[in-house]
Amino acid sequence: MNTLFLLLALIAAAAWITSTVTLRMKALERRADGLERRLGLVLDHFGIEEPEPVGLDEVRALVRAGRQVEAIRVHRRVTGSGLLEAKQAVEALTDQPA
Repeated sequence: MNTLFLLLALIAAAAWITSTVTLRMKALERRADGLERRLGLVLDHFGIEEPEPVGLDEVRALVRAGRQVEAIRVHRRVTGSGLLEAKQAVEALTDQPA
């Protein structure tokens, strides 16, 4: 009986910790989104453009050579983007005139 009680208490504690961490993460994500938006406004106000990541010339060269899969891999490595974002970026480069 004591073992069952301890197990239930442990599960309840784990659930409470998980929900607390989840709420804190959501709050931090909202704050980061707001900060990114404000930073974008400041950059726009001063006419500052975000520099292009080093290595995108290599991605463009791979696209011109018809090596889209490798271009996606390099794009992910250079920018830190996810697979879908890199695929969309490479497809956008593919659609651009040379």
